[in-house]
Amino acid sequence: MGPLKGIKVIEFSALGPGPFCGMILADLGAEVIVIDRFESAGQVTKTDIASRGKKSIAIDLKKKESIDLIKDIVQNADVVIEGLRPGKMEKLGMGPDNFFEVNPKLIYGRMTGWGQHGPLSSAPGHDINYIALTGALSSIGSKNSAPLPPLNLVGDFGGGGMVLAMGICAALVEVSKSGKGQIIDSAMTDGSALLMSMMYGFYSAGIWTDHRESNLLDGAAHFYGCYECKDKKFVSIGSIEPQFYQELIKRLDLDYNVFKDQMDRSKWPEFKKIIEKKFKEKTRDEWCDVMEGGDVCFAPVLSLEESINYKHNKERETFLDIDGVIQPAPAPRFSNTPGEIKHSPVKKGENTREILKNIGKENLIEELLNSNIISEG
Repeated sequence: MGPLKGIKVIEFSALGPGPFCGMILADLGAEVIVIDRFESAGQVTKTDIASRGKKSIAIDLKKKESIDLIKDIVQNADVVIEGLRPGKMEKLGMGPDNFFEVNPKLIYGRMTGWGQHGPLSSAPGHDINYIALTGALSSIGSKNSAPLPPLNLVGDFGGGGMVLAMGICAALVEVSKSGKGQIIDSAMTDGSALLMSMMYGFYSAGIWTDHRESNLLDGAAHFYGCYECKDKKFVSIGSIEPQFYQELIKRLDLDYNVFKDQMDRSKWPEFKKIIEKKFKEKTRDEWCDVMEGGDVCFAPVLSLEESINYKHNKERETFLDIDGVIQPAPAPRFSNTPGEIKHSPVKKGENTREILKNIGKENLIEELLNSNIISEG
């Protein structure tokens, strides 16, 4: 019953940001059909969380007969998602123009690292390479070490899949007014640059230096960062505002008159050493007892296992157990049309017969199976 109920999405099988985008849309109620590779039919991995809630048809894209079949599937769809290098879908005969011929209202979402044009558009790459070009990677980590990759959250999932999902939702609103589909060129370089908007604003204003661990939010400030405790576990502090900073100093049992020059960057290293020593006097859980319940902007740094079982996350059901696989719940939350996880990942090709019946191709199913054009796993 999610807000995208009634929307039909065709997702070409890929890795990373494209499937993540499809998962978001499926969680929000869209019917998402994955066109999986013929040779992968029958495979299933319950822990492939990005495949949850989707249907699957297995088709041999290398055969010419597949083009017309996929056009028939796309004819009544609202959205297509693909993540191949620029020009690859056109070579397969399934580029935007091919599909617009049968469905002029189609939204064609293209997910790439470098974008559809530019000197690097056809180059291989991964998340770390895309965010390297946008200033994001160089801004993360210690000043005395190499930049620290923030997993693949910034390029693949934040600047990639989530930005594409936002673009698709915006395009769905627009097409409802104009009746004309369009192409979405979603590049992870563009998306990760977008995520850096505040830092570029600070840089232009002269309040952000172009060096790691030298700024308000990159670990330099003694009031914004992580501290090791007596038990080798960590806590996070984000006491930026003056009232939160005063509360932090109070709960650390330190002299505010010594620490009152909060924004004097020349004193940050000295202040940080004192606070580092202070946090090592207690365990992480002991500091939770001291800090929680006050206006400090504090949280313990939790492992994956601890996050699943943490009281706040459990009360909000931030993580769900679906067929024995613990996974994040759909987000955001809607008051009238809540999202849901429809089901665990299905076998690749499991819905082949159902999907073809729904487009009126029931009489061709056996012929297509015998010709190895489709598979139902």
